[in-house]
Amino acid sequence: YQGWLKRGLAAGLRRVEAWAARRASGLLLAEESYAGELPFLQELPPERVVILENKYQPAPGDSLPTQPRPHPAPHEPVQLLFSGTISELNGVWEAVALTQELAGTWPGGAHCTIIGFCQQPELLRQLQAAVAQQPELFTLIGGAKPVPHAEIVAAIGRSHVGLLPYRPHPSTERCRPTKLFEYLALGLPMLIPRNWLWAKTMSQHGGGIMYDFTPADAAAAEVRKALERCRFYPNGLPTEAIWAAEGKKLWRLLDSII
Repeated sequence: YQGWLKRGLAAGLRRVEAWAARRASGLLLAEESYAGELPFLQELPPERVVILENKYQPAPGDSLPTQPRPHPAPHEPVQLLFSGTISELNGVWEAVALTQELAGTWPGGAHCTIIGFCQQPELLRQLQAAVAQQPELFTLIGGAKPVPHAEIVAAIGRSHVGLLPYRPHPSTERCRPTKLFEYLALGLPMLIPRNWLWAKTMSQHGGGIMYDFTPADAAAAEVRKALERCRFYPNGLPTEAIWAAEGKKLWRLLDSII
């Protein structure tokens, strides 16, 4: 839609949003950034608006680690992890390039597990071909089908560094991805791009480093330096990355309604 029709539809939608929000007993926001993006929220009492982020929820019977993931010894390969939705926007090719560079930079080499679902058949074919050419560097789990969350958690427990090589895009710039909380909760050091919202969340717990993923050789050198010199999660694993606190907020809202 363009011109007056686009503007008219947008104005109508905003009026419907404001009307529905005033009638709602409570509003749930999936991202903290939404609170500043939705103007009609200013008209509501603060106690009716609750931010519930998609933090890590252990499966029944699972226990949380008490220590961060250990660094690899120099003679061990660095186990990198790319988990979640497999796409170019999420940086799968940046993860591939970083692994290739780190394999020649770290004395013990490097290996990357790519685990998740890819909704783009052509991209999946290209990725499968790249993995087949260098099976010593890459393992692909899932790809054509969704992966049970338990398998992703198990992969986190086998890894040394989690990768979040997202390319800059308005859809992710102000949102914190689920795996940011997963890696924090499970004590996996991570490498993130220059996103200051993510950096604030990560750095207050010493959970990793922020660095450009391109060029890949510079990023590989930075990862090696961090593994040799940095101590991650110096104050222990952050409990605020766990869903429990979000669940309490949800129950408080439900209690106020019922």
